[in-house]
Amino acid sequence: MVRVALVEKQPSNIKYEKYFKFEFDQYQLINSKKSKILKADIDLNFNVLDEYDYVILVGAEAAKFVGKIGSVVKYAGHLVNNKYIPIFSPAMVAFKPEITLAFQQAVDLLHSQIDGSYTENLGKYTPINTEQGAIQYITEAISYPLNYFAIDTEATALYPRDGYVLGISISHKSNQGVYIDSDCITQKVETLLQKLISKKVAVMHNAKFDMKMMAYHFRFKFKKWEDTMELHYLLNENEAHSLKYLAMRYTDMGDYDRELEEFKRSYCKVNKIKLKDFTYDLIPFDIMWKYAAGDSDATIRLFEKFMPIMDKSSSTIGKAYYKILKPATLFLADVENNGVPFKKERLYEAQATLDNEIFELEAKLYTYPEVKTIEKINGAILNPGSPKQLAQLFFTVMGLPVQGKTATGAPSTDADVLDILKDMHEVPGLISKIRKLKKIKSTYIDKIITNLDSDGNLRTNFNLCVATSGRLSSSGKLNVQQFPRDNKIVKHCISSQDPDYYIVSQDLATAEMYYASVLSGDKKLQGVFARGEDFHSSIAHMIFRLPCKVEDVKKLHSSLRQQAKAVSFGIMYGAGAKTVAEQGACSVQRAQEAINTYFETFPVLKKWLDAKAYEAETRGYLYSVLGRKRRVPNVQSADRKAAATAVRSAVNFLIQSVASDINLLAGIDMNEWIKVSSCRAKIFALVHDSILAVVHKDDIQMYGEKLKEITQTDRGVSIKGTPVGVDLEIGESYAFYKEAA
Repeated sequence: MVRVALVEKQPSNIKYEKYFKFEFDQYQLINSKKSKILKADIDLNFNVLDEYDYVILVGAEAAKFVGKIGSVVKYAGHLVNNKYIPIFSPAMVAFKPEITLAFQQAVDLLHSQIDGSYTENLGKYTPINTEQGAIQYITEAISYPLNYFAIDTEATALYPRDGYVLGISISHKSNQGVYIDSDCITQKVETLLQKLISKKVAVMHNAKFDMKMMAYHFRFKFKKWEDTMELHYLLNENEAHSLKYLAMRYTDMGDYDRELEEFKRSYCKVNKIKLKDFTYDLIPFDIMWKYAAGDSDATIRLFEKFMPIMDKSSSTIGKAYYKILKPATLFLADVENNGVPFKKERLYEAQATLDNEIFELEAKLYTYPEVKTIEKINGAILNPGSPKQLAQLFFTVMGLPVQGKTATGAPSTDADVLDILKDMHEVPGLISKIRKLKKIKSTYIDKIITNLDSDGNLRTNFNLCVATSGRLSSSGKLNVQQFPRDNKIVKHCISSQDPDYYIVSQDLATAEMYYASVLSGDKKLQGVFARGEDFHSSIAHMIFRLPCKVEDVKKLHSSLRQQAKAVSFGIMYGAGAKTVAEQGACSVQRAQEAINTYFETFPVLKKWLDAKAYEAETRGYLYSVLGRKRRVPNVQSADRKAAATAVRSAVNFLIQSVASDINLLAGIDMNEWIKVSSCRAKIFALVHDSILAVVHKDDIQMYGEKLKEITQTDRGVSIKGTPVGVDLEIGESYAFYKEAA
């Protein structure tokens, strides 16, 4: 008889018998209630688990402390180390309805693991490390009747210029795969591979990465291709999109590269290197090939599962896939290859400037008697980066009031707390400044210097499949979406090394409000744009019934204009009076009055927002006018706050994703125009609603006029006769704009 144990974090009222059709013994990590536990808190005698054939681990803590499993989401229902099966807590389902299906799938998989009916279905994989072997296989793949194949690369780095391709895996049908060592990819093999790529549809998972790698190192050109990561993102933007996760979730391949992961951990332990520093060139070919081949097999299996669904959705999310995501993939590959231009001498100047500013602030900090007192108590110099020491300084020595607590119950000293405390004493203000400058230096300046390519540009990632809102995100060597707002030192370093080229930025003007007026059909709100007035001044003039002219509002009633601005954006994000009051620097009562007046002024907008909120609540999803789908199953959450947040995010998605997509489509079309024109320009980034480029000084007017024309093209979301506004800024750096000479 199979013996099963179940380990949960702490005593609960969950009736696990409802979910499991077998007998089990139940244990807890700790015998009391605690929000967060440490290893020292655990009461469970782990030796007792040796008596069981299977151990079900409920939740992250049980998975971590018992099975050494880092992700319940990834391994839910799967057997790990032939003993442990992690699973979500059933209690989560009521509060996070979006995991309902995943939970049930995990329970079904768990049962099949325990009753022995589960079988792992891996394909037939083959290593290829000779030219003849590669030629023979690729020839076979070319003649195979299927019109698509999967292809994947294994590389030593995330960027083409930083490393090289170790090998290429190919599956010309499901349940099959080969891994071709790059050492045997000769000119003959390259020619054959290009023939395969040209003849059939190349299916990849994260196509932008693989196409960039293969174009840079082998000059392969892809015309017909599909991306399973993008397919899945459009089919369910709320899930993880990694190949391994999707293979475990949607195929019967199981944890197919677990031995490879074990090799990585063992290698790092033996050689005393960090896991994040591990590179795939450290894996011997004899170990690599079967898992690499599994990647292309997983890709083709996912494609055969996802693509039919996409084809059936051709009038909705299929539109977003073919008209937005696929063209954007090629565009962003160009943008990434162009790179963000930096002047190295300015980076070193910025580094020295920040070092001096930090030194001076710290020197001043150490003169305060309270700091000297804490140093005397601890017998060491104060570390401004230590939350424990700062809590001791602020709340014990200085006697300042505690403003909040961390997850462990300790007094918080985070940025929000420092912003409050700085009005009570100079020391928290100094520490806040030191922290901000150190973050700018380490996160941006230092990191940029070490990651510059030989041409002075930095190449990073722009992601299409991360943000559930449909907006672009950025990651990797530099997060271009999150430059410091109140310090332009980083932006000042973004500048062409050629003095004849300028930084040009086009920004959509009040884009979200513009598209809200179009989508809602509110003619009165559209009229504000049609009159060409300053939007926030016009809104303030209307809702506060100001006696002056609209053009005088900014000068005479700047505070009311700020309140109107806060209300406009607050409405788009579903914010309440409290948030609007904070943004508009007014009382909550005043904010609520402004919101009420706003909706009285624009009743059609109000009606549309309410209708879309109801639609989200009842359906659990919404479609954008450009074909994206936003799923919000949390509207059914038992946590009403979470449900309300889900509704707000869904309605905001309708507006925010359209503004983002219009900007993205403009970038795509402009990039194609640049390729066939005489304009000397390169787009190097999209930041929120801006398109950034380096442009030759003699071509700036041509570039600006064409980009404006493309951006204002009516894509079905324009006010007739009044296209969305654009602002063009020009300068020798991204920080200090001026007219080009």
